[in-house]
Amino acid sequence: MRNKLAALAAALLIFNPLAAQYRTAVPGYRFEFPRDYFDHPDFQTEWWYYTGNLKSSTGHRYGFELTFFRQAVSHDPTHAAIWDVQDLYLAHLALSDLDGRHFYHAERINRAGPRIAGVSASAARIWNGNWQIQWKSGDQKLEAVDREFQLHLTLQPQKPPVIHGENGVSQKAEGAGHASYYISLTRLAATGKLELNGENFDVNGLAWMDHEFFTQQLDSNQAGWDWLSLQLEDNTELMLFHIRRKDGSIDPFSAGTYVNAQGQSLHLRLNDFTLRPLAGSWTSPDTHAVYPIAWKIVVPKLRIELEAHTALAAQELSGTPKFVPSYWEGAITLAGHRGKFPLSGVGYLEMTGYDRPVKLVP
Repeated sequence: MRNKLAALAAALLIFNPLAAQYRTAVPGYRFEFPRDYFDHPDFQTEWWYYTGNLKSSTGHRYGFELTFFRQAVSHDPTHAAIWDVQDLYLAHLALSDLDGRHFYHAERINRAGPRIAGVSASAARIWNGNWQIQWKSGDQKLEAVDREFQLHLTLQPQKPPVIHGENGVSQKAEGAGHASYYISLTRLAATGKLELNGENFDVNGLAWMDHEFFTQQLDSNQAGWDWLSLQLEDNTELMLFHIRRKDGSIDPFSAGTYVNAQGQSLHLRLNDFTLRPLAGSWTSPDTHAVYPIAWKIVVPKLRIELEAHTALAAQELSGTPKFVPSYWEGAITLAGHRGKFPLSGVGYLEMTGYDRPVKLVP
C-alpha cells in the first residue's frame, strides 16, 4: 500500500487534466518479469520502495528507506525536448540509527533532463541523481550518497515476486480503476557498507521492495492508511494495510498478503486480520501529529499473534515545504507466537494522514 506519491503530487499542485488518457489498474493485466520491475509510462503514478533492517558486525541496529517516485504530468508526445517535463521524479532517503537514537532523512525532486533522473529497463536501472538501484544478474545494487551518510548494498532476492490483491489488482476503493498493480520482493538478503558521519561499517540484514503503478487509487472519503511489512524468523512474510476513512472507520478494501516459506502467497481480506494500536504514541514536534507507534497484529487463520514496537519513536518524514504531506515511516521489531510456538521478526511501519487527511490527485 504505497500511495504517498498521489498525495505528494496533489500537494505540489500537480494537476493533469489529461488523466483520462492514462490506463487504470483493472483485472486482466499479464505480469512479466523482469519487465514489470521497471517503468510503465501508460500509468500516471508509479513508485519503487525499498526498506530494510540492518546490523553492523558489532550488532548495532539500523533501518533504511530509499524510495523512487514517478509522477506523469504530460502525455503530449510533442513535449519531448530534453528539458520538457513529461514526468517528475521524486525520491526519499532515510536512515534510522536505532541504537544511536537518531533519524536522518533527505528528499529530492527532479525532471528527467539529460539523465538526471529516470527509469530504464534496457539499462536495468532506477535513479535520481546519485541515488540508484542497478539490477545485475538478478541481484540489485543499491547506492545512496547523502551529506551525512552513504549506503552501498547488494540485495539478493530469496523468493520470487509476489503479486498482491485479487485477479491481479490491489483494490483500494469502490469502482473499476480505484486500484493499483502491486508487486513485492518480500525477502531480500542485504549485505554491504554503511558510512555514517565519517565512519564505515559492514552491515547485513533483510530488505523489502514494493513496486506499484496506477492512475487513481483512493476515494475522497479516505483520510490515510497504516501499512506494515513483516519479515518473520520462520521465513514467512506478511503485508497488511488499513485504509482509514474520514469518519474514523476502517475501509472494507483494507487487505493484506501472507507469503509462506516456499514463496506462495495468500490474499487476506479485512475480516482475516486485525490491526490494533497499543498503548503508547509519539507526538511530532514538527507537525503535532500523534502517531500510534505500537501495534497488535492478529491473523487467526494463520494462528499468528504479534506485537510491533520500535526502538526509535522519531521516524517522521515531515514535508518540506510544509504543504507536502508528512508521514511516519520506521523500522519495527516483532514478538509473539504462531500457535504455541514463539515467533519474532523485523519489519517496517508506515502511517499517513495523521497530521491532516491525504489529498488526492483529481
